[in-house]
Amino acid sequence: MIQSMTGFGKATLQLPNKKVTIEVKSLNSKGLDLNVRMPSVYREMELGLRNDIALKLERGKIDFSVFIENTTEQTSNKVNVPIVKAYIAQLKEVYEDADETELMKMAVRMPDALKTEREEIDENDWSSIQKVIEEGLQNIKSFRISEGVALEKEFLHRIANIMRLMNETVALDGERIATVKTRLKAAIDELKVNIDDNRFEQELIFYLEKYDITEEKVRLENHLNYFIETIAGTEANGRKLGFITQEMGREINTMGSKSNHAQMQKLVVQMKDELEKIKEQVLNVL
Repeated sequence: MIQSMTGFGKATLQLPNKKVTIEVKSLNSKGLDLNVRMPSVYREMELGLRNDIALKLERGKIDFSVFIENTTEQTSNKVNVPIVKAYIAQLKEVYEDADETELMKMAVRMPDALKTEREEIDENDWSSIQKVIEEGLQNIKSFRISEGVALEKEFLHRIANIMRLMNETVALDGERIATVKTRLKAAIDELKVNIDDNRFEQELIFYLEKYDITEEKVRLENHLNYFIETIAGTEANGRKLGFITQEMGREINTMGSKSNHAQMQKLVVQMKDELEKIKEQVLNVL
């Protein structure tokens, strides 16, 4: 079963003093392009988190965010009481008759009047956050799988169309040979020369062998079946599907150059159109 690289996952957790929200967004990319945003207090956990995300999501342009919302009145900024008192004492020397309230307003605006206390990681909180991170990653994987189901249906539809068009092309091959034979015979008759029928047949066979599409038909059919087989695999197979579509394109192009028949060339163009639609969607496959 294939998975899409496009996806979205979200999970939330309510702790006693904070609300934690995990959001994961993913788009297609040739490799892993991971952007992690999280509060500075948890930065030391980022490396391990990146490794975990890379292991689970593998490929894609991924934006991973951890949002922390305080649900209490606590704040990390505290009044630096000794510094403020020292400022007030100094200001009294300058403004002896100043009101105490006015001195306080001036002191709290001075440098270092407020201090930021560095929040330490609570191991119990982080353990709970890790669980909600796993939930968010599982949600985006489920999203990717559901998108992969839609992609698989699209691929099977397009592959069936190419198979049908290929068979219609091969069915016209007998008509093409008869047309070429008639055309060559008419051209020789116009020259009003006598030719050996056996020699004519030999030259005709040689000519038609150059435009024979049997090998291309067999190889294209094998590529189509291999594509279907790869879709049903369990491993990440987006790159492999891309390589198979390249080989399919080569065979279709060769059939087009050999066809030398208006209706066959029209069918080849339709096959190319179906293949391009497959290639566009293969870029989204994990």
